[in-house]
Amino acid sequence: MFLSGLGTTYFMADSPFDADRGALVGGLDYETLQPINVPMIADGALQGYVVAKLVFTADGDKLRRLPVPPHPFLVDEAFRTLYEDDTLDFKNLERYDLDRLTGHLAEMTNKRLGEAVVREVLVEEFNYFHKDAVISY
Repeated sequence: MFLSGLGTTYFMADSPFDADRGALVGGLDYETLQPINVPMIADGALQGYVVAKLVFTADGDKLRRLPVPPHPFLVDEAFRTLYEDDTLDFKNLERYDLDRLTGHLAEMTNKRLGEAVVREVLVEEFNYFHKDAVISY
């Protein structure tokens, strides 16, 4: 097992693809956020929760230079946006404009940070759970 892994690593190191790989993802970091649980309230009562798991890409050098990480700002923007969005039909999430959401999140997070750090926000998961399906203690 060890030798096959070593052989693969050696082969990949000498492949022409390896030389281009740095140019394609040079300096980009992929950061995963903890899932965001947003309560959905309709008709004056809790209906359930939208749960979103997001990933963002950022320039690694800029990310390390920041005095505070962008993660809490992005989580806050996502929560506020989803909670306040009147166009969000939580019972039909497949119709929700995820491109608009992710673009808005990147733009607003960068605005709050004062520089363009977040390049792209990606959606890893986006689900709705009815309140009866959620276990509460």
